[in-house]
Amino acid sequence: QVHLVESGGGFVQAGGSLTLSCAASGTIFTSAWYRQAPGKQRELVATITRGGTKNYADSVKGRFTISRDNAKNTMYLQMNSLKPEDTGVYYCNVPDMKLWGQGTQVTVSS
Repeated sequence: QVHLVESGGGFVQAGGSLTLSCAASGTIFTSAWYRQAPGKQRELVATITRGGTKNYADSVKGRFTISRDNAKNTMYLQMNSLKPEDTGVYYCNVPDMKLWGQGTQVTVSS
């Protein structure tokens, strides 16, 4: 059974940057980052295939960058120009294995 562990969340002021990591204990394929703000539904932030094809939610295009290191079975989310509305718990996900990480909190102050 593959497990996912996120890290890198924290508290940052608006305009700041954070980088999230998601380490998998085994080989993973298409992967994604989701986030859930308080009182809201979980939403898709970005996806990346094993070959590196990327897609982003409109709300983060131009500010967030998803990437991966297949040799390390690790996925990243570089978040720049953070806004208060980016606040939430960020989860990594591997849809074809129905895997979710435990989540990491990102808080952006205005």
